[in-house]
Parts: sequence; C-alpha cells; structure tokens
Amino acid sequence: MEEDKARIEAAISEQLGTIFQIESQKALGGGCINDAYCLQGDGHRFFLKSNRPDFSSAFSSEAEALNELADTQTVRVPKVLASFESSNKSYLILEYIEPARSGSRDWAKLGRQLAELHKIQKPFFGWKRDNFIGATPQPNPRGENWDEFFKEHRLKRMLTLCQKLGYRIPGADQLLQTLPDFFESYAPQPSLLHGDLWSGNVAFDSDGAPFVFDPASYYGDRETDLAFTEFFGGFSPEFYTAYQDAFPLAAGYEKRKILYNLYHCLNHLYLFGSSYSFQAEQMVRQLLE
Repeated sequence: MEEDKARIEAAISEQLGTIFQIESQKALGGGCINDAYCLQGDGHRFFLKSNRPDFSSAFSSEAEALNELADTQTVRVPKVLASFESSNKSYLILEYIEPARSGSRDWAKLGRQLAELHKIQKPFFGWKRDNFIGATPQPNPRGENWDEFFKEHRLKRMLTLCQKLGYRIPGADQLLQTLPDFFESYAPQPSLLHGDLWSGNVAFDSDGAPFVFDPASYYGDRETDLAFTEFFGGFSPEFYTAYQDAFPLAAGYEKRKILYNLYHCLNHLYLFGSSYSFQAEQMVRQLLE
C-alpha cells in the first residue's frame, strides 16, 4: 500500500507542479461499486476512487468520458488527474468539488447545459471504446442505424445477461422484433451523452452551480439521457423546462422513455437482483400495448 500511496502522491504532484503529500484520507459514502476517498494535503483536496486491479479499464474509460465532456465546455465535470493500476488496486484520481448539503440549486442551468451537450453530434452512434454502465460492460461499436444499435448493443445484450442469471422477461422477444416500430417516424441524431444521468450522479457546489460525474458516455439518442433522469423520480421541473426551451423533444418521447429506461431497469436487475424483475416485466407490457 505504501507503493500505491507514493504513486498517488506522484500523480497529484505532477498535476500541481509541486510536491504533494497525503496528510489525511476520509472515506466517502454514496457509492455501491467503488471505494471513494477525499485526500487532503497542504490545503488541497482530491477525490480518489479505488477498486480491484481488473477494474482499471472501467476507470480509464470513465477518465476518457470525463475529458471528452470537459472539452465541450457545456456541463461541468471533475478534472481528471490520473488513473492507474497497481498489483493490488486500480485507481482514479479526480478534482474534488465540495457538494453543498443545502442552499440554492440551479436546476435550470443544468437543463440548459445538458441541451448544449446534446447539440454536439457525430455521424455515427457508439463511442471510441467500450465502457461500463455501473459495473456492467457496455459495448459501443460504431454504427449508423440507431434502432439496430439500441436493439443489439443495449436491450438484447442486457436481456441475455439477465437470462444467464435465470431472469426471463415475458414478451421480451416480441419487443425486440417490434423495436423498429418505435422509430418509424423518429430518426434521432447521434448526440454526445452523459450516459448514466440520474440524481446520484449530479451535485451542486456552494454557489448552487451544477456538476455531473460517473459518466458512461457514447453518441446516441439524447432522449436516453432525459429518460434516465426520470427513472428514480425525476429532477426538478425547472430542469425539464429549461431543457425543452433550449432543445425541444420530439413527439412520442413519453413512450420511448419507457423503452430507454427498460435498459437501465434490466441493468439493475442484472446487478442487484430480483427486486427489479416485476418492474421490467411491467415496462415490457406497457411497450407492447
């Protein structure tokens, strides 16, 4: 562990341009996949994630996504300092942004920022590499057909993973067959996505300004980001009003929202077990109505 500590201090020192030594390390809660800490030294604070050595690809893909999002100058994200793997652990070192526990929260600003992010587009769906949605590998091969991409690399893949654990969703095969029907009069453009945008991955600083983290970015339908914001109860109404004013959604979103959130529901079924089974079955029934 001393060797790891030295590498962490060296990585931070390189970014600061001065010698940094860890004076204190505070465990942070809120995550269910990684260990997280606030490192302090000489008046500086940094955010450290750690996991098993084989998790290094998840950290490196997260670092790439954070850098890509930062380069857009739209949504605010923590600055990446380093990611590396040792014999014992893998690590991701980020800027530490103090989240405010109370006070004003500028949800409208986040809505406008997300709209600007989604206006950044490419001529293909997918990403430069595969990444992870939570702890689940997420394939991102490039393609030009969105309904085919979402069918093969999102829904079908997640259904297969769930089936391997013994979870079979009635009507899922029929849904896959009818998936093109959802896009007969809707042709989304490949927008740059956060990819894992729910309330647990959004915070506000002491001035009430928003920042986001833990992305699973790729180029896809922007509605997938908006849909997942609603999966666990939704953001403030000001967020949605500001987004709609800046980048209105197309007709039919309310039905497609269920389709896109089915992917996340299946991922939770795969990661966390049968408590999500009934919800997934209910969503499939709604989509087949």
